[in-house]
Amino acid sequence: QLQASGGGLVQAGGSLRLSCAASGRTFSSYAMGWFRQAPGKEREFVAAISRNGGSTYYADSVKGRFTIFRDNAKNTVYLQMNSLKPEDTAVYYCAAGAFIGVSRRASNYDYWGQGTQVTVSS
Repeated sequence: QLQASGGGLVQAGGSLRLSCAASGRTFSSYAMGWFRQAPGKEREFVAAISRNGGSTYYADSVKGRFTIFRDNAKNTVYLQMNSLKPEDTAVYYCAAGAFIGVSRRASNYDYWGQGTQVTVSS
């Protein structure tokens, strides 16, 4: 089970840190990803991190502004979001996948969190 938190309302240029806590003992066996879905749009990939955190992968739209990292001892993956823009407004979902490496394909992920709302005002 994945529980995402940390969303909220922030002004453009501000920062937020999302957290995704996983239950169970096998967190380190899963690659993790963040996706987002804005109203009226399809879900899109944001960032991914490998099982041990050694590899990361970002969508071009967030590269240089967002950072994904994980703490396997705490069964938690994070998404640090800086320099937020109004177009970052969306519901953000974390996901876990039992594969090696990183992936931007939603179909590769086995488990999904409930989502947390991020709203960036201009």
